[in-house]
Amino acid sequence: MSKIIVNQPKILIVDDEKSIRYTLRDILEYEKYQVDEAKDGEEGLAMIQKNDYHIVLCDIKMPKMDGLEVLEKAMALGKETQFIMISAHGNIETAVEATKKGAFDFIEKPPDLNRLLVSMRNALDKSNLVEETKVLKKKVAKTFDIIGESPQIQQVKDTIEKVAPTEARVMITGANGSGKELVARWLHFKSKRDKSPLVEVNCAAIPSELIESELFGHEKGAFTSAVKQRIGKFELANGGTLFLDEIGDMSLSAQAKVLRALQEHKIARVGGDKEFKVDVRVVAATNKDLRLEIKENRFREDLYHRLGVILIHVPSLNERRSDIPLLVNHFLEQIADEYGSNKKKITPEAMTQLQELDWTGNIRQLRNVTERLVIMCGDKIQVEDVVRYAI
Repeated sequence: MSKIIVNQPKILIVDDEKSIRYTLRDILEYEKYQVDEAKDGEEGLAMIQKNDYHIVLCDIKMPKMDGLEVLEKAMALGKETQFIMISAHGNIETAVEATKKGAFDFIEKPPDLNRLLVSMRNALDKSNLVEETKVLKKKVAKTFDIIGESPQIQQVKDTIEKVAPTEARVMITGANGSGKELVARWLHFKSKRDKSPLVEVNCAAIPSELIESELFGHEKGAFTSAVKQRIGKFELANGGTLFLDEIGDMSLSAQAKVLRALQEHKIARVGGDKEFKVDVRVVAATNKDLRLEIKENRFREDLYHRLGVILIHVPSLNERRSDIPLLVNHFLEQIADEYGSNKKKITPEAMTQLQELDWTGNIRQLRNVTERLVIMCGDKIQVEDVVRYAI
């Protein structure tokens, strides 16, 4: 992953001593920084409000407004600026207070210039990472967007908006490829746990004899192949969200342990006696009719009621054909970005033909068909192309 390169970083020096401002400006401009000055806290805050600075070098003891107040008000503005506090009256209490308020570093006057430059480079690295994280979050949000305006999908979106900020457990139902994973992701991204991990477990892809180890971890020697300790998904998701996909395929013994973990907020690794507290929000999904599974004694009714505080049904693509044009255009843009090519056009007749097909594979199938059409067709996708390549 490449870092975002900052061209001539912008620095603001806030200090009531003219000689300090002059000395720092001289050094920083030699180091190729773009430098502004403010003679007191009020002027400094006004400049921070008007401009975006990568770093603010801020004195603490100043007339009109001290540096800690400047720092606090700048943080309240939501600025991503990194503050390095500089003071001749420094002590541990002041340094701790500055750090609590959001300062990146605290340096005593007269500043050791080598240390100051190192601290500034580190602050810039942090600034770059913050900016990079914002860009990645936007990309992730775009990649995992829920596309559609049909009443059925709008109901799903409305439910996500209401439920995501709560701690309620959610059961997502729907056919394979309909977008259950996207719903789980948005429930996490829009929750208060969004800064903690979202850990996914595909219960259908893990053999029944290994599912408990996958979920709860195991101690070394717990079974023949347990050559070292393993941390389970519950522990990895601590503080965040655990997404149990295809939970209808989970063994009854694993279901019992999951139920206990939900009831007691504790887990124990396979082969271990020690219990660990876990703070996990569980979101589950299935393509099965769990009511039928309960009747057939393949799924625990008590676990169903524990998991299904909120039920969200994701409609099949055949149930929301009016969303197909939006989805196809979204996929055309996405595929063009991936291939580094121009977005292909599609004729109205070809789009109508796509809407009339039977989409048993749902969104996943539509995406695959769209990619096939992009690869196999000319600049414009015609109705005969859909007949030839999509059916």
